[in-house]
This record gives sequence, structure tokens and C-alpha cells, in this order.
Amino acid sequence: MKAIDLFAGAGGFSLAAHQCGIDVVAAIELDKAASITYQANLIERLEAPTKLINGDINEVDLPTLMKELKLKSGDLDLLLGGPPCQGFSTHRINNAGIDDPRNQLLLKYFDFVDGLKPKAFLIENVAGLLWKRHEDYLNQLLILAEQHGYTIHFCGILNAKDYGVPQNRKRVFIFGTRKDFNIENPEFPPVTTHFSPSSKNEPKWKTASSVFEKLTPELVELYIEEYFRPKTKISDENARLLLMSLEHGEPVNPADVCNINMQPTPAMVTRFENTPLNGGRVDSGHTLKCHSNGYEGHKDVYGRIMIHIPGNTITTGCNNPSKGRFVHPWKNHGMTLRHTARFQTFPDSFNFIGTSTQQGKQIGNAVPVKLGKELINSIKTIITS
Repeated sequence: MKAIDLFAGAGGFSLAAHQCGIDVVAAIELDKAASITYQANLIERLEAPTKLINGDINEVDLPTLMKELKLKSGDLDLLLGGPPCQGFSTHRINNAGIDDPRNQLLLKYFDFVDGLKPKAFLIENVAGLLWKRHEDYLNQLLILAEQHGYTIHFCGILNAKDYGVPQNRKRVFIFGTRKDFNIENPEFPPVTTHFSPSSKNEPKWKTASSVFEKLTPELVELYIEEYFRPKTKISDENARLLLMSLEHGEPVNPADVCNINMQPTPAMVTRFENTPLNGGRVDSGHTLKCHSNGYEGHKDVYGRIMIHIPGNTITTGCNNPSKGRFVHPWKNHGMTLRHTARFQTFPDSFNFIGTSTQQGKQIGNAVPVKLGKELINSIKTIITS
């Protein structure tokens, strides 16, 4: 089976497709550092048969590309892609982002659907795409799909934690198939694989602990003292059992090129020292200058990752404690880039290349590999059965 990955980034979707046994024959990505990462990991290390185009998708001549790939219209099995989503971000205030030119790239994606006529396509974007302010763009895409012979089977939000990703990450996915396949009511999205701790189903959501090394007995007692005893009704004994049973990962290899974290200033170290385990900025007693006149601001910034629940959404600023709850669970600095990549379910063998800011952007923008694999395997079954 063959796929093409548009707006490929560092290759989260492509790696998922590779793990599903699908050849990604072409990938297009504008960002130079992300393209270098893709080249090093997918093409050189995994020997994926991919023609990588580092350039503006608006300048790609599709007929020429199809000729190079020896692809005729209708030959491609799957078109993947996550068009840049900043214009649809839920962090935008009021009507900001409505006229963002990047929104047009969502429609550019459909130019490729129209030209390639793949058997199926899968789009990923931020949850804000479904907000009313952006409905014109979404409706245009859905109308274009209908006009060009596609049935949209799913357009909605999925949460990565429901599929074994140790992260609370909501994203929109749009899945469509060519009408001549006569696919009706396919099982998509696939059934969830992981469940809330309050559910009777197993297994439970993966917790942030799975990204970090095993808690020491001393840390377990400190968590009880600083969080579970003052903040919950859980008994010390039950808290101890919970903490000792948490899934854990391996220590990050000191030689890992992604074993780097943002170096905190002395003032930040003091702030982190005053932040209890599982605590946030408010717990540290720190007030930002912008938090005046009763405005509390984003409480997650400068917060520690909560060890016993799925991590919060990994964003492009994931290595910067000022951008979210990205402080190491018990050390007095931010997460390493390898930890953030683990939250996105990239294997430790996948190395991100560039400056730490470029690496963080690549990691935060990626589709979690495990979620991508679940979705692509499901589509593979649908279009081959």
C-alpha cells in the first residue's frame, strides 16, 4: 500500500504509516529543520522509499510529482496530512485567526485529494477547527469532498489518551473514502483501547509516569506528603500503593541527543524548589506581573507534570516551563526533549534535529505515533476488506 504525507513535519504520521507496513512514497514539508529530521529518521535510518520535498506546497506541481512517482489518478491508497493549524487555535481570542492565510492550506490539501483521487484520506487539525468562527472553511472542505466523489465518514474530536498515548490531547480528525468503494458505516474511529480509572474496562489511561524513570521509595513518600495527603482524600496506604504500581519508563540515555532541557535561571530554580510535587505555579507562591487586578492567568505555566494521570497537551513550547505544565515531575528544571518525545510516543531511536526551539516545535506539532498507527491500521482494514 502507498501513502503520501502532506505538511509532514518531522514525520509522526509517516512513522505510523511505516509501522503499519505502508510505503510513504512522498512527503512535503516547508520547515527545513523538520525536513532534516524526517530525512535522517525515516529515509536514512528506516530506509523508507520516500521522495521528500522541502518546500512550499503551493509551489508543488502535482502532475509532475505524480509522473515522477509513477502514480496515476486513483492509484494512491491513502493521503495523510495535518495542515498548519495556528489560525484555528483555541488559544486565539474572539475572532482572531478567521482570516489567517494558513487556514487556506486546509483547502490546499483538498487540491491533492482531487488530483490524486486516493482511496482514502485522513486530516488532522486542532480542536478549534470545529469552532463556529471557522465553519466556513470546514464547510468548504466538506462540500468539496462531496463534489469530488468522497464520503466523509468522520469529522470530530479524538483524545490521544483513549488510544494508549500518555497525554490528554484532543485533535480533530477528518476521514473520507472514495464513493466508488461503496463503503458504508465503517468502524471509524476505531474503538478506544484505554479507559478512565473509574471505568471497569482495562487497560487504563497511560499516566505521565510511563515517560519517566521509576519513582524511588523516597519520592513516593514525598508525593504523599506534598500532594496526596493535603490535596486528596486518598489514604497514605492507598496513595503508596497507587504510586508504587505506576508504569514507568527507562532513564534517558545520557548520550541521547535529545537529552537536553532548557537551562533555568537561579530565580527559576528557586521557584521550582518551592513548587511541590504535582504542584502548579499557584502552589509555588509565584505571581506573574501580568496577573494583576485579580486576573489569575494560566495556572498551568511553570507547573510540574502530574505523575499519576496522563500528561497535559504537548505543544510546540513543550521544553519551556513558561509555556505550560512542563516542569520535570521532581527535578528543578523543565522536561528534556526526549521526555516530550516520549509523551508523543516516538521511540527513543527517533532523533529530532535542530535547535532546541526547532526540536520542540517538531515534537509539539507531530501526530502522536501510537494514535496515528491505530487510525491508519483501521483505515487499512476498511479499504482492503
